[in-house]
Amino acid sequence: MDAEIYLDANATSPVLPAAIAAAQAALQEDFGNPSSSHGAGLRARAILDAARASARRVLGAAIGRVLFTSGATEGIQTAVLSALCALRERRAAGLPCGDLLLYGVTEHKAVPESLAHWNRILGTGLTLQALPVDASGRHRLDLLRELAPRTAFLCTMAANNESGVVSDLDGIAAVLEETDSPALWMVDCVQALGKLPLLLDRTRIDYAPFSGHKLYAPKGIGLLYVRAGAPFTPLVCGGGQEAGQRSGTENMGGIAAFGAVLRALEEGGTFRSHADMLAARERLAGALREAFPAIEFNAPFEHALPTTLNFAVPGWTSKELLDLFDAAGVRVSAGSACSAAKSAPSYVLQAMGLSDWRCANAVRLSFGPLFDAAFIDEACRRIARCGEALRKPVLSASRCGGGRAGVYQFVGDEGWLVFDPDRRECVAIDLGPGLAERVAAMLRQHGYRLRAVLGTGLEEEAVSALRARFDVGGWPAYCDAVRMEDGAPAEAIRLGREMLVRRPGQPGYLLGSLEDGVVRQVRLAFGAAPAQTQAQAVVCAPAGIRAPAPAAQDTATLQGAQLARFFEEHPDTLLIDVREACEHAAGTPTLLGRAAYNLPLSRLAEYAFWLRGEARPLVFFCRSGNRSLKAVQVLQGLGRGQVWHLAGGLALNRAG
Repeated sequence: MDAEIYLDANATSPVLPAAIAAAQAALQEDFGNPSSSHGAGLRARAILDAARASARRVLGAAIGRVLFTSGATEGIQTAVLSALCALRERRAAGLPCGDLLLYGVTEHKAVPESLAHWNRILGTGLTLQALPVDASGRHRLDLLRELAPRTAFLCTMAANNESGVVSDLDGIAAVLEETDSPALWMVDCVQALGKLPLLLDRTRIDYAPFSGHKLYAPKGIGLLYVRAGAPFTPLVCGGGQEAGQRSGTENMGGIAAFGAVLRALEEGGTFRSHADMLAARERLAGALREAFPAIEFNAPFEHALPTTLNFAVPGWTSKELLDLFDAAGVRVSAGSACSAAKSAPSYVLQAMGLSDWRCANAVRLSFGPLFDAAFIDEACRRIARCGEALRKPVLSASRCGGGRAGVYQFVGDEGWLVFDPDRRECVAIDLGPGLAERVAAMLRQHGYRLRAVLGTGLEEEAVSALRARFDVGGWPAYCDAVRMEDGAPAEAIRLGREMLVRRPGQPGYLLGSLEDGVVRQVRLAFGAAPAQTQAQAVVCAPAGIRAPAPAAQDTATLQGAQLARFFEEHPDTLLIDVREACEHAAGTPTLLGRAAYNLPLSRLAEYAFWLRGEARPLVFFCRSGNRSLKAVQVLQGLGRGQVWHLAGGLALNRAG
């Protein structure tokens, strides 16, 4: 499998080789405690002092405090605690200080959460208020001008971790100056280090936290700058390390590593210039535009970091795009790593006033200043591969033969398409309201006509809205009259050589073969179908596919180490990739030299009975193991034995 192309640097970064070497030396050779007065301690102290000196020069912080922390979250907590303790003292002394804790609405969640926490713990009674941003993602200076006289503590960021938008710090400082605001000011500089010029001593900024792992240092090490004269209260007290500013024996491995990164920044020659980063971003943006012609970038380039691209592609969810990129060996994210696991629209993009679908389906591509031309070349090639794979047809003819109707499930969402690939006609069933644009894009791509929009478990209002969107009705007035095997009359829509059947007075729809005017071999039941039919058919419920009987409790799983032995014992095994067709095309893997058959989970309902009749052992896999587990459970529910899935998927089992 191709080497990984890592484009998620705003989440974290690999560790610089020089930083690894420095950490290893600090841990193995100069491992003394920097508080000790013997030779080993003095050598450790020299490492600590050298790293701090480099930090001062890189940050333009010749005066003021520069202390090492465990990361940006600790730095933020320390700054917030320091500011609020000072504000409480001012209020107790009857001094004017303002009543607002004002923070940018697009701040990292660590900021408002810390403000709320310490405001409550300290009992300061100040009011938290979010400062809106404009459509470009920059703070509303007009509103800041109104609120500045009341602001006790202002929290903004140098650059946003999701959108990449760079704040107008000079503009903010000017507003604070012209309004004679008493506010203390914290600027989250996590994304700025190595990407934006920093001369902190020349600014009005009181507190600036940094995190090492965002710029090629290990996790667990950070910095906090505190302007000379700004209030300071230690978050951690004890042995008085860091000149009493942050007690606890210093993380010398992390400090040595961070020091090596800071020295590389200071000396130059290791990291690419701002102009180089801009050129790389333009190349990546061009590759994205060519691969996804309908792409929409979510932040204006002129106000964004040169290393961040945030975008959405109409008709595709962020999960589908992430799976596609992942298949090509390109690592991107759906937003902040701290919140990407939560299925929710981006609050950052919502604050910018972007449409719901863009907020819910944004993808972030980010890189650091440590790259070369070959890396960008390969990234562009992989992006092009993703674009080609995305154009692979998904509404293809059934491999089961016999003119069967195709069935496509929107995995992870509600909805089904039952389609006739010869006539290019389809019927939608239980489509979730958020799928309208995706379905429209699919119909355009494949040249299909939508005949009807049906619902079994959705709100009538949602179904009506979808019908209006596609200018179609529900069950057609003119359809075929058929009979079921029990002799009951029914109505049917012909799709290929099969019939989609509605039994008057009964909920749900059935899909089966027509023989001499009688619908037989019902294989799929959509929604609340009759109980006697569900006993023999795969049920396509609004929320997904389920087999007639519950799956076995002990799912047959294979760990990576077991796979080779399994193939030796079962040489006729059919290896099935249940990722989508575009994922398979973007990065077709082999497992231990064995090629895989692609059968997307979105088509599993269509192929379930064919798989049940397949005599060979079946091993399913996907990216993470979730989809392959679902496939196994469905087959087990159909009574099929000898089915396994690869636990952890390709993510935890390298292909090759």
